[in-house]
Amino acid sequence: MHKHLMTPIALAVGAAMVVSGCSKTTSQNPSTSASAASTSAAASAGTAGAPAPAATVTIPPDQPIAFTLDDQYNPCNDFDQYVNAKWNAANPIPADQTRWGAFGILHEKSLLQQKQILETAAGDARNKSGSELEQKLGNLYDAGMDTAAIDKLGYAPIKPQLTAINGLKTPADIAEFLDTSFNNGDSYVFNFGSGADFKDATRQIGYVFQDGLGLPTRDYYLSPKYKDIRDAYVKYIAKSLALVGTPDADAQKQADAVMQFETELAKASLSPTELRNLDNEYHFVTVAEADKITPHFNWEKFFKAQSVDVGKGFSLSQPKFMAEFDKLLATAPASQWQAYLKFHLINGASPALSRAFEDNRFDFYGKTLSGQPEQKDRWKRVVGSVNHAMGMGLGELYVAKYFPPESKARAEELVRNVRAALKEHIENLDWMSAETKQKALDKWALFMPKIGYPDKGEWRDWSGLTIQPGNWYANLEAASKYNYHYDINKIGKATDRKEWHMTPQTINAYYSPSTNTINFPAAILQPPFFYAKGDDAVNYGGIGFVIGHESSHGFDDQGSQFDGHGNRVNWWTPQDKKAFDTRADALVKQYDSYAPIPGKPDLHVNGRLTLGEDIGDLGGLNVAYTALQTALKANPKQADQKIDGQTQEQRFFLSSARVWEGTARDKTAELMLNVDPHAPPKIRAFASAANMPQFAQAFQCKPGDKMDPKNPVKIW
Repeated sequence: MHKHLMTPIALAVGAAMVVSGCSKTTSQNPSTSASAASTSAAASAGTAGAPAPAATVTIPPDQPIAFTLDDQYNPCNDFDQYVNAKWNAANPIPADQTRWGAFGILHEKSLLQQKQILETAAGDARNKSGSELEQKLGNLYDAGMDTAAIDKLGYAPIKPQLTAINGLKTPADIAEFLDTSFNNGDSYVFNFGSGADFKDATRQIGYVFQDGLGLPTRDYYLSPKYKDIRDAYVKYIAKSLALVGTPDADAQKQADAVMQFETELAKASLSPTELRNLDNEYHFVTVAEADKITPHFNWEKFFKAQSVDVGKGFSLSQPKFMAEFDKLLATAPASQWQAYLKFHLINGASPALSRAFEDNRFDFYGKTLSGQPEQKDRWKRVVGSVNHAMGMGLGELYVAKYFPPESKARAEELVRNVRAALKEHIENLDWMSAETKQKALDKWALFMPKIGYPDKGEWRDWSGLTIQPGNWYANLEAASKYNYHYDINKIGKATDRKEWHMTPQTINAYYSPSTNTINFPAAILQPPFFYAKGDDAVNYGGIGFVIGHESSHGFDDQGSQFDGHGNRVNWWTPQDKKAFDTRADALVKQYDSYAPIPGKPDLHVNGRLTLGEDIGDLGGLNVAYTALQTALKANPKQADQKIDGQTQEQRFFLSSARVWEGTARDKTAELMLNVDPHAPPKIRAFASAANMPQFAQAFQCKPGDKMDPKNPVKIW
């Protein structure tokens, strides 16, 4: 399946955790984590030296906005445990999950809602009723749930591709196979898609990106510490090949050849940290210049096969990787290419094939790599595939049923207030010159907030996609081709700032530097992030923090390299850029010091990899705090009130930490340290607040306490 290349910067990442620290871009009752029998914070706040009690109000029964705090922890030294330990202990990770928390719960809730929609649509489709969109979604879901038909087919759906691969003899044959496969929606070795031109964001150009590895990063191929994973991966490859009839001895030889092939690709691949360098994301070339980098792969033929005109050129974003691909095209034996292509065909198709293929894939990627004991229920996997195939279509039905207009109105108000606070912060920076401030304010003024879902008339058209009753693999292939061409057909056209790159049912939010938009899907606008009738402190600490986080991405280490129109231009004076980098480096050092996995003190957060999200968290929390203070000034009576014995400031920070409740399996935690541009949730629960004197004041922390900042980092 094709990836969207110019990935927006999201709040969180993962299936059980839809919001990535931003996502750079994955529950049950949403109030479960928010309202379980609350321990009054009065005593715990007193332990931490809270201010004297003021007038106390009681939360009405229909607003379950209480906190389950653990008094054995001092909030000034272990804020995450103080807020989340009891919830974590009472909510172990389900067997079909790799991590669990607020995001996971909301994701499960969203899945259940989507299941209800799809089951209704499936019934309508069988009865030939419902809209065209509902019939397509219903037929797609029905086909995915028909395991008897899927198991009966075995691997028959991919036999034509296997036969084609077995017939490849020359580099020209392989290149032609790649051309055809891409056109059908199946990518190998690299990815191709559309994105805004770094130098003219008003237009879309083509982007080619490195890909082609079955393991998470280049280190998994090259580092001695991942030998066991490599060995397990080779066994997985061999079994995958055996499942399509390859004799065991041949399957083992071919698996070794695949590993050798991918290792060569890995050597030329950039690490996740290196890919965050924008110089490594954009390398504009003409077609003729690209052909010089890959003399054995003709780009004119490739683009012609895709029926796309790239105009004056495209971004060959990682030239070193593409040169290695070309070298392998010319020198690797056809048999090695056949093994590599067959395995990746099988690997990509496995979720849509019979149970033996699904189980084989899960055994490696689920159990071995991520530590997940049990596979998700069939319906969850099918809903996930439907989202991948027709997610925005499903979102149209989701919004109509589950997203009340009043939620959007309240969220829009919070966005306005948080954005106003960000402007205030920019205006009052003491380390930035007036010249650069004005450029930052110019960018701020061009922000476009998008709340909930696309506007009327902006939903995607699915009329060109044919979904057949009862053919799961063929339907997913048709959707993959349809979505691929929907994407690449943007090349040469104007950038659409109103387009959404995240579905309304996704528990996440994101900022897009190329369009300068902040985007908040409908599904995140619910507890514990957002309470339509909740108190300001909880809402600003929850969804306000998210809004501030996404807004701050416009000014993180990457976002700060784009202007308000989405162009990559330098709008900084040298002195101001140096001051920014000094503060960013201090944040890197802070996060580098965290070792979040118990019993593994040598595994640290990579502060350079997580820097963008860390700046988003730090700026977001500061800005949301200011927005809360502005709201409280407008309502002095509320400012003096306590709820459950907690001041407004305390509730703000408690809310900001609670959204990161949850735990992860050790294998997943280690994997995320390597690939996730977000710090682990348990770190995010306190790391930004540790830089805020306002936190120390709210909880009356003492000198020497971990949350009493000695040299706080403040950027925005």
